[in-house]
Amino acid sequence: MEEGKWKVSVWKDRLFLLFFFFFFCCCCFSVSCLGANVTYDHRSLIIDGQRKLLISASIHYPRSVPGMWPGLIQTAKEGGVDVIETYVFWNGHELSPGNYYFGGRFNLVEFVKIVQRAGMYLILRIGPFVAAEWNFGGVPVWLHYVPGTVFRTDNEPFKNHMQNFTTFIVNMMKQEKFFASQGGPIILAQIENEYGDTERVYGDGGKPYAMWAARMALSQNIGVPWIMCQQYDAPDPVINTCNSFYCDQFTPNSANKPKIWTENWPGWFKTFGSRDPHRPPEDVAFSVARFFQKGGSVHNYYMYHGGTNFDRTSGGPFITTSYDYDAPIDEYGLARLPKWGHLKELHKAIKLCEHALLHNEPTLLSLGPLQEANVYADSSGECAAFLANMDEENDKIISFRNMSYDVPAWSVSILPDCKNEAFNTAKVRSQSSVVEMVPENWNPSLQWDVFVEKAGIWGEADFIKSELVDHINTTKDTTDYLWYMTSLDVDENEEFLKSGSRPILIVASKGHAVHAFVNQELQVSASGNGLDSTFKFESPISLKAGKNEIAFLSMTVGLQNAGPFYEWVGAGFTSVQIEGFKSGTINLSSNSWVYKIGLEGEHLDIYKENGMNNVKWVSTSMPPKNQPLTWYKAIVDPPPGDEPVGLDMVHMGKGLAWLNGEAIGRYWPRTSSIHDECPQQCNYRGKFIPNKCSTGCGEPTQRWYHVPRSWFRPSGNILVIFEEKGGNPNEIKFSRRRVTNICATASEDYPIVDLESWHKDTTDLESWHKDTTENIEAKAILYLRCPNNGSISVVKFASFGTPSGTCGSYSKGECHDPTSANVVEKICLSKTDCAVALSEDNFSKDLCPGLTKKLAVEAVCH
Repeated sequence: MEEGKWKVSVWKDRLFLLFFFFFFCCCCFSVSCLGANVTYDHRSLIIDGQRKLLISASIHYPRSVPGMWPGLIQTAKEGGVDVIETYVFWNGHELSPGNYYFGGRFNLVEFVKIVQRAGMYLILRIGPFVAAEWNFGGVPVWLHYVPGTVFRTDNEPFKNHMQNFTTFIVNMMKQEKFFASQGGPIILAQIENEYGDTERVYGDGGKPYAMWAARMALSQNIGVPWIMCQQYDAPDPVINTCNSFYCDQFTPNSANKPKIWTENWPGWFKTFGSRDPHRPPEDVAFSVARFFQKGGSVHNYYMYHGGTNFDRTSGGPFITTSYDYDAPIDEYGLARLPKWGHLKELHKAIKLCEHALLHNEPTLLSLGPLQEANVYADSSGECAAFLANMDEENDKIISFRNMSYDVPAWSVSILPDCKNEAFNTAKVRSQSSVVEMVPENWNPSLQWDVFVEKAGIWGEADFIKSELVDHINTTKDTTDYLWYMTSLDVDENEEFLKSGSRPILIVASKGHAVHAFVNQELQVSASGNGLDSTFKFESPISLKAGKNEIAFLSMTVGLQNAGPFYEWVGAGFTSVQIEGFKSGTINLSSNSWVYKIGLEGEHLDIYKENGMNNVKWVSTSMPPKNQPLTWYKAIVDPPPGDEPVGLDMVHMGKGLAWLNGEAIGRYWPRTSSIHDECPQQCNYRGKFIPNKCSTGCGEPTQRWYHVPRSWFRPSGNILVIFEEKGGNPNEIKFSRRRVTNICATASEDYPIVDLESWHKDTTDLESWHKDTTENIEAKAILYLRCPNNGSISVVKFASFGTPSGTCGSYSKGECHDPTSANVVEKICLSKTDCAVALSEDNFSKDLCPGLTKKLAVEAVCH
């Protein structure tokens, strides 16, 4: 071969090999065939040799529906989140021993794939005990009835089933190549859950069980680290982590482990009959900033999207169907503003500090009795600082490196370059909104079909006993309902029959709720509450001469989900007496009691399409009001549009609801006590507790019940309601969750840094900082943006000066620029988004000299 041709041939071969190698590498990376090495040291997780500062978000796959998962994960990602965290819900997957289910809302594999496609990491909290306000803490009820089983201790039956399930999940994840060591998104896995505070209660079985759980997990060889939250004695190499409202002072149990916060609670759960708790965004941001200031490296919001306890999945007991949690993404999937936006800005600011935080040891500077700075710097000039004011009342001017910083009470200022304030946790500059449930106008002639259950034993009795049985041991949680029925003969000469007085029914119960019937008539309803599921009541009842039928519909409202030996907590009656007889008080506790598990409609599946013809429905346009034990059925159209949908049940009593056979969940518009006091204003300063910033005093804890859009068909949807004690079905309405107004504020003393462009021109960072600080007025900007590409149609409020209040209730202060509304309208009307600078071009420089001025705007989108 001629030399020139040989050279050409060789180069062709080389180009082919280079192309093939490039193509092979691209393919490998595109399908994640190359595994990531996940290790750790005292400072952080290390993924493929790189230190990582990670922001994580809890989103539980069964608490939403598959159609929502991509949107939820994308909204989290847009909020600055790197990692999705979820529990694995054992009782949702292993329905009976060895009988597994992974469909619908429990399609764990699909959920992980969506996280992977979004380019995010995943923390898989296998547990498999999860607590989580979830029914029975996530452990299958059937396991309690396996002979000799005691949960969460050194007990062989429990450990065998726990290991079998853990191994099943791990093998499923391995088969899908989901662990980071296989190229997947899972970077951490958790075994057990918050056992450290319970371990000692289990005596000699506690610590051996915890150590066994750790060894069992490590034996799974998943190639990524294991964690145990709130496990103070977690053995190496398992990492112990923190769960709390604040974890800045948490220290791992080994100097070789990083500081990880698995649960930062940005709100709190609700129980039927309680107030609605809220945690201010300023305090959430303060807790996060303090955690990273004090050396944290992995932080997770529990919850970032709480979602919904569909069907009978809520635990507690008395946990509401809503698990909204005041989270950054609300129950319906909408970003909660300003919390979501404020935390997004926080995440940006923290990420600007990532390299300095993870590669330098901090220097602590005392700047006052309750003021301090942590500085992360090296000899090359890299520097990041956190200025903290822990004073709960007083704002402070903090001097740091020859500059002054306005740091409000209970706040942290973040300086990614130790000079410019990029973010302060108390200065909320992100947009807020007014979100309302807008009712749909149903056809007034909506046709209801009605089926009324018998009050008492229907069909043949399940069994008869001369004692009061435990409710949960009888139903084994196959239903909320258990009928107790007995009879009582009343002599015609009893004095109360002649005088018109009424005897008194006295009942004591372990929980959770009851409807008491005498001769088919509802006499009284009673229940415990989220603080104490037990209850006692005394109530007059109507008895007649001769035989009286006494029937109790006992109800559970979600099983116990946590606490030592929680599986042994029972429900049902402990004592039944009637006083007012000539012979004294009659004790019925040892009477002959007839029992029936569940409702007739449940047994016949009349809430499912294939079971609806199993009873005779009565059609009527005027269904009975306040009729107990009544099933209602109607054909409904989906609400128009694409906004999330809720079912308004405020005019009903208590019961269950389904759409097209899908279980919406328990409804109970139970009101909080009128004696509760909700604060007029919430002060974010100082440590948060769940009742600090509550709303809804004297109102139903939950009025609307989420109905996912994906459950609707274009027409012919079948809505089924079971009402226990009575209500008005004509008042049932669908409502659409809609952003009605948007608001924003900006202040002259707010951080002026544009976080998006901080590192865009690193070649002249000094000039950029100089330009930033010399053009403060141009950098103080109010931003507005309409959702769903709408446009601003009305400016309802605008004031530059000293306005006060919050979104939906702004008011002008003594200092007010009368041109405020005109300025904002000129810039913002008919636009999807707009930016209004607090500059001399827009507002008077001489307005209210000596005061720090603010601009507040509320607008309507069309």
